Amino acid sequence: MHSNDPLHGITLERLLTELVERHGWAFLADQVNINCFKNDPSVKSSLKFLRRTPWARKQVEELYLSLLEKRDDDVENPWGKWGE
Repeated sequence: MHSNDPLHGITLERLLTELVERHGWAFLADQVNINCFKNDPSVKSSLKFLRRTPWARKQVEELYLSLLEKRDDDVENPWGKWGE
């Protein structure tokens, strides 16, 4: 049985780590206006804040999903028009 939740099986730590590795803290701070991304950011302190602050966690999760969707749109279909 599959979940309809696109974040199913993805931990907050993995999500945040991927965002930082791909885009960096400065990008995150521009996208989500929270101090833990701006002042001496670390995964540990950010996780602590995000776990206690639902609105911030929601913004980070939505950012992750939008970037994931954009990345998927940028990937060319390996089958081309063959399957159409």
